[in-house]
Amino acid sequence: MFDVISVGSATVDVFAQTESELIKIKTNHTEEIFISYPSGTKILVKELDFFVGGGGTNTAVSFSRLGLKTGYIGKVGKDANADIVLNLLKKEKVSFLGGKGKATGYSIILDSIESDRTILTYKGANNDLTFKEIKNKKAKWYYFSSMMEASWKTSEQLVSYAKKNNIKVAFNPSSYQAKSGIDALQMFLENTTVLVLNKEEAKYIVGPLVMDNLLKKLKETGPEIVVITDAKNGVYCYDGVWFYHLNAAKHIPVKETTGAGDAFASTFVAGLAMNKPIQTCLKMGMINAESVIQYYGAKNILLSRKALFAKLAKDNRTVFKHKI
Repeated sequence: MFDVISVGSATVDVFAQTESELIKIKTNHTEEIFISYPSGTKILVKELDFFVGGGGTNTAVSFSRLGLKTGYIGKVGKDANADIVLNLLKKEKVSFLGGKGKATGYSIILDSIESDRTILTYKGANNDLTFKEIKNKKAKWYYFSSMMEASWKTSEQLVSYAKKNNIKVAFNPSSYQAKSGIDALQMFLENTTVLVLNKEEAKYIVGPLVMDNLLKKLKETGPEIVVITDAKNGVYCYDGVWFYHLNAAKHIPVKETTGAGDAFASTFVAGLAMNKPIQTCLKMGMINAESVIQYYGAKNILLSRKALFAKLAKDNRTVFKHKI
């Protein structure tokens, strides 16, 4: 039996560092920031880096490095990029439990100024996972990240399997899943042990509320524990009794933010799988996310269990808690 099985996408990621500008567009209701490039010109790429990405493999590697017996359920192609993904999983001691189909997923990450990025994603085989392709489903925890189309239906079948077999469920929805609303996500939310998402995604699901009310409204949809990340403002959590808040570390040099959410969420869940209290889990997740954002690639500087606990022992931040 696995300690945790991560269910989600696998991609080959290309990080392209280019010259770009940021522009703001305001309406009566919103303000959005866009990366802009001149039309009709050739844009020089200053540096090009290739890594294995996707929420499913990012989190699987995180769990494995933290010492948990880990499986990965997803789908890759029958191509050279699939070999890259599978070789990485094997190296990281993650068992591949999924299927093979059309082209492996591919993402292009366009870096911009202010340490942010825009991602162009081709889902490919990630959308075509069927339940019968899954080789092994026995685990103590399932961790679900972004899946679409046929793979989303398969994820729902896995949630049903988890409910029948007393498997705990962690759910980290993507922004486009969050935009689909409560009704589309209800089966997951009602059967989720831990829901982890960012502030923007939380608002898509329950509306533009203040943080404590966001946590309470999401808790009312079914999860036992709700965690909301809020970039530089840190992370917030609600377990039905206590509200928790942990500030982000100051003066962290940010190189690239891709994978930070995966690092935080998977490490928080890993802490729960190790029977750590919520305060400790929040600090564990934040420490691993802060490691990832200092480098390119969502997996490169994911911490080992030993390294994480060494940093945890030196982290003197306070996790604030209160009731309403």
